[in-house]
Amino acid sequence: MGEHADVLPLIDVRGIRVDYGDGLLALDGLDLCLPRGCHGLLGVNGAGKSTLLKVLLGLLRPRAGSGTVLGEPIHGAGERLRLRIGYMPESDAHLGDLPAIESVAMLGELSGLGATEATRRAHEVLHYCGLGEARMRSADGFSAGMRQRLKLAGALVHDPELLFLDEPANGLDPAGRETMLAMLREVAARGVSIIVSTHLLPDVHELCDSVVIVSKGRVVRSGRVDELITGLADLWRIQIDGSVDAYAKALEAEGLEPRLDNTRGVVAVQCQPHSGTTALFRAAVNASVGIRELSPGTKSIEDVFFESIEEPHGHS
Repeated sequence: MGEHADVLPLIDVRGIRVDYGDGLLALDGLDLCLPRGCHGLLGVNGAGKSTLLKVLLGLLRPRAGSGTVLGEPIHGAGERLRLRIGYMPESDAHLGDLPAIESVAMLGELSGLGATEATRRAHEVLHYCGLGEARMRSADGFSAGMRQRLKLAGALVHDPELLFLDEPANGLDPAGRETMLAMLREVAARGVSIIVSTHLLPDVHELCDSVVIVSKGRVVRSGRVDELITGLADLWRIQIDGSVDAYAKALEAEGLEPRLDNTRGVVAVQCQPHSGTTALFRAAVNASVGIRELSPGTKSIEDVFFESIEEPHGHS
């Protein structure tokens, strides 16, 4: 890498268009520019996330558009680019009854390492991923958590600069999920950039600096997580004495859209910026309920995600 590698965008693609024929448009003029760091890639099934990853890996040539990943052009640099990128697929990728150490070493060789170095690195990353004692066993007998960690070891074996992770915590129990997130935080802390494609929105909040939301083949919103969850509207959390459902109906009559947590007697409601709390108290009077506590809240990643995919055009 050159001396200015750190100031180059991690990803910079413009006008990416991919269609699969029969009117199936996977990416529709997608633009994306990201700095180095840890980024969440969000979208419903069919939004274009997997297609975008294939384009960025150099595995799929778009019909239109161009760009760079790690300063390398996405056209014509696929093999060279993949030597610098680790990829953890959503689906299991181990080969039959091959021992874990051989499976990971093979991936190291495919990523450009010599046989001896690939085997040495395989031992290291399997130990790092908590599979040192199981490295001579076939993955066919691994638990779901062990198979996920094996895929991570395969993605890390050649010491990449950038990791693409597709649903890294998929199928894990809470302890396994926390183990996976802790490992990824350590990897990110060592300066490796990460792109996480996931449906588990809390994982994005815990792991990522920023989020990219894709809908219908386009980026509809992107930005730092802390800035996006602050939002532009006033969000209030209201603790109720009385019927939460009655209060919710009264808020709806005021033109608001409440979200309920009946188990805690809490209503969250979003108002227009600087509109004040008059409507909130008026609804309480109309519903004959008391307000025990009124406090400003923040949006969640879930709020931002659903707002973004429901907007007609989105924004970045």
